[in-house]
Amino acid sequence: MNCTVCGNPLIFDRVVFHCSCDAFVHAYCWDEHVLEAHRPRFEMGSVTLDGEFVPRATEKEKVSIAQLVAGTHSEKADSQGATTPPSE
Repeated sequence: MNCTVCGNPLIFDRVVFHCSCDAFVHAYCWDEHVLEAHRPRFEMGSVTLDGEFVPRATEKEKVSIAQLVAGTHSEKADSQGATTPPSE
C-alpha cells in the first residue's frame, strides 16, 4: 500500500494516518493531504502578545492603503507648494 500524497510505500510499524476520505498517508504528509484534498477555509494573520488574532490585510486592502498613503504624500507636497515634474 502506498501513501496517497507522495506515492511512497507505507512501511510496516510506522505511523500512518487514515483519513475520513479513506486515504492512507504518512504522518509527515498529513498536512499536505488536508490542504490539497480537503481545502479547508482559513485566514492568515498573526497573534499578538495578548493572544488576539490579527488577520493580514487582503490584496485589495493593501492596494487601497498604498493608494491612501500615496494620496497623503501628494497632498502634503501640494500644500507645501512643491511641483511635480511634467510627464513625458
